[in-house]
Amino acid sequence: MRLKNTFYILLLLLISSCQSKTDELKKNVSRYNESKGIATLDPAFAKSQVLIWPTNQIYNGLLQMDNELNIKPCIAKKWEILNSGKTYQFTLRDDVYFHDHNIFENKQERKVTAKDFEYSLNRIIDPKTASPGAWIFNTVIKDGIKAINDSTLQIQLKNSFPAFLGLLTMQYCSVVPKEIIDFYGEDFRNNPIGTGPFQFKIWKEGEKLVLLKNPEYFEKDSLGKPLPYLDAVSITFINDKQSEFLEFLKGNIDFISGLNPANKDELVTKNGNLNPKYKDQIIMINQPYLNTEYLGFLLDTSQLKDKSSPVLNKKIRQAINYGFDRKKMMKYLRNNIGSPALYGFIPKGLPSYSEKITGFNYDPDKTRNLLTEAGFPNGDELPPITLTTTSDYLDLCEYIQQQLAQFGIEIIIDVNTGATFRDMVANSKLEFFRGSWIADYPDAENYLALFYSKNFSPAGPNYTHYFNQEYDKLYEQAMLAVNDSIRYTLYNKMNQIIIDDAIVVPLYYDEVIRFVKNNISGFESNPMNLLNLKYVKKQSNL
Repeated sequence: MRLKNTFYILLLLLISSCQSKTDELKKNVSRYNESKGIATLDPAFAKSQVLIWPTNQIYNGLLQMDNELNIKPCIAKKWEILNSGKTYQFTLRDDVYFHDHNIFENKQERKVTAKDFEYSLNRIIDPKTASPGAWIFNTVIKDGIKAINDSTLQIQLKNSFPAFLGLLTMQYCSVVPKEIIDFYGEDFRNNPIGTGPFQFKIWKEGEKLVLLKNPEYFEKDSLGKPLPYLDAVSITFINDKQSEFLEFLKGNIDFISGLNPANKDELVTKNGNLNPKYKDQIIMINQPYLNTEYLGFLLDTSQLKDKSSPVLNKKIRQAINYGFDRKKMMKYLRNNIGSPALYGFIPKGLPSYSEKITGFNYDPDKTRNLLTEAGFPNGDELPPITLTTTSDYLDLCEYIQQQLAQFGIEIIIDVNTGATFRDMVANSKLEFFRGSWIADYPDAENYLALFYSKNFSPAGPNYTHYFNQEYDKLYEQAMLAVNDSIRYTLYNKMNQIIIDDAIVVPLYYDEVIRFVKNNISGFESNPMNLLNLKYVKKQSNL
């Protein structure tokens, strides 16, 4: 076995007992909190950020993204795209090994081969696995994932799909060893074995998860030094955000992510800058996040309870879009963290984002004129519209409600719990709903698919049940366009149609925001809000 048991036993004692900060090892342990808890460490179920973050430390896939969203080699050192974009062939590295486990034959090092990827990716497709990531391979032909030999994997698609490489960077596509899955079955969720920079050690659910440095990790830094730099990662599960914040200030947590309403005014000024009182303790990192916050209209008369709902009237939808000030909303409710969504549905951070899109700026005159054209001057006799949301976004919805009331547009806000709300959106039961769309992969197709008619929910993500033949035609053309510039031109045309038809009310393009203690270096950020700890270093100056 490659691990030095004495060293890691001491390290675990260090983590558990919280010894003095002068301890030489402590500086090499990175700590963060996951307030929502972790349900599994099986990458087949890494659907949400809370699961993606730890699995990204434990596993690797064929490919990975850099911080500019470029597709880079990982276990696959190179690839070819053949057969007019329908065949992908990957050549694997020959120096990647799974983390040690007694189950491996003769307790020897277990090298990763193309057969492992054939198994791992087909496992995602297998209905018995019930992976929420099975959709990734909808474009793959039956039995289209094959190991040609130990170092060559081939994937064959039904049709060209330019975003496919981006899909393969998702944590669902991590490689796992079949013999370990066979041994543990469902208990693989808490006995994970991968190839990543950190390997599993201890998980006391609801208390602490500890990952240790993989001493045989295959990646190196630009100077040829082995990664990762840290000796361990420790994750706690404090569910109260204010308590988490206090632990961060005390130095017991190295970073916090996102802007919580309870402490946003403490950390960030109204102009979106770090509170000067923390400038010697904390570094604030922020950048565009591939997340568009929006309100959606259900446009399917067969699904609406009220067949004459005002949301079916495009002029009413446009009036709502013009009827509130997104810039003020961002300043007073979000401390300018994020950007008002003035240029369509595709968010900042994607190369196809364009400020040439004619979006919705606050324009009271246009709102009044559109209401008159729709037959409801000053909102007279306009039926109330119910906007359904969760409590997390109640302040935004109330702001919009108050702004629209000045034009006679009555918005009734219905607050639901997360699970109930998601179920109603997915099953098209809400005439007007609050939505977020966080990119699964770095291509605008991920956003535009929400309005493709063949993706009607609940089978797909078209929750508005929007149908437009011209839009569908452009979407299908874009899927055949291998050239990026041609595809982006088609994306922009689709984005403009979304705005012209006012299918949604874009609210804002989000930002990744992280607050990091100033003894941490190498802490990366990216528009996918992916946590990557392999380059992190920790100094003992706090």
